[in-house]
Amino acid sequence: MRLLAFVVLAAAPAHAAFTVPGYELVYSYPVETTLNEPDMRLAQDVWPEMFDRAEKTIDIEQFYIAPSTGEPLEASLQALERAAARGVKIRFLLEKKFEKNSLDGIARLETIPGLELRILEWSRIQGSGIVHAKFFIVDSTRAFVGSMNFDWRSLKHIHEMGLAVDDAPVVRQVQSVFDHDWNEADTKVYEKGFAPEPLTRGEAASPEADRSGRSYLVASPWRRNPAGVGDSESELVRVIGEAREEILVQNMEYLPLTYARPPRFYPVIDNALRAAAVRGVKIKLLVSHWTTEEPGIKHLQSLAVLPGVSARVISIPEAGEGPIPFSRVAHSKYMVVDGKTLWLGTSNWRGGYYDDSRNLELVVKDEALAARAAAVQKRLWDSAYAAPLQDASKAYPKPRR
Repeated sequence: MRLLAFVVLAAAPAHAAFTVPGYELVYSYPVETTLNEPDMRLAQDVWPEMFDRAEKTIDIEQFYIAPSTGEPLEASLQALERAAARGVKIRFLLEKKFEKNSLDGIARLETIPGLELRILEWSRIQGSGIVHAKFFIVDSTRAFVGSMNFDWRSLKHIHEMGLAVDDAPVVRQVQSVFDHDWNEADTKVYEKGFAPEPLTRGEAASPEADRSGRSYLVASPWRRNPAGVGDSESELVRVIGEAREEILVQNMEYLPLTYARPPRFYPVIDNALRAAAVRGVKIKLLVSHWTTEEPGIKHLQSLAVLPGVSARVISIPEAGEGPIPFSRVAHSKYMVVDGKTLWLGTSNWRGGYYDDSRNLELVVKDEALAARAAAVQKRLWDSAYAAPLQDASKAYPKPRR
């Protein structure tokens, strides 16, 4: 609990820390909106603080990296430079498919003395999918997991939620995922032109999560999880299946289809939500305007016609400086069940994330934490940025990304 005590003392007056034992809820919101949460610290402040406290190691796994001069990510990069200067070992893992989007960031990382960078082509070992996870570990004792990419826009122009973790068993699980993926990206292995054969589907049952504690980590895809880390996909279905009163969801995407061409139907989450609605659970599903494309919007509309199911679409206005690609969107990925359990992670709710791509999800059974996340969802739900889902007779315009 030493970390959490320090967090409260070090927080800037404008943003106090919202903490429960082992966890701090961390936030990012689009500038020029009314979505500030003064009792939650911003990722742009939490990340450099965590890096500045590192004594031995910093391990970072990200979808991509996108810095920009003078923007909020700069503080974290400077903190990494300070850590390297005092002898901290830094390892940074990125996804190969987005390497072209990370070129400026890679160039910056390569200027940090001693930093070791590896690029993992996830689809080469899995057969499909990407490294979509966004997390890091400091000294194997503190971790951060959330929807924020290592991108200046995530810290300034996008609605995001994450958790800073000081819960030793969970941090060990996060570290084990990083170590597994780091070893998969061994540059010597790739230079030899060798990669493990993709595993086929349906060959064994997915491992169950260890739910004995108040919190635990799950990850996807389960065939690529280290020992002791359960399966995100089956655990999400189980947690939804436990709901008796209410399910609150905020996610960038809700779509029971994959990215394949032609798309493959992915009914896992959709079936779980429909079953919950049938047994009388109230469901409030909040998605971004990026979900309004065809044919995905039809699936969402068909879910929302069920009794007890409500859906709204969040649209964030463009920044005053003009259009910024891949920004001004609600990108958070969390769920609150019965006001008692928070599910927060890195996966969108569509095919390809829980079944093929590397993602991490945290499950914390804490009423105070769940209530605070639910309050964020309610504020967005009631805001001027959210509108009730249109019925199927009305067409949405193609979203600008």
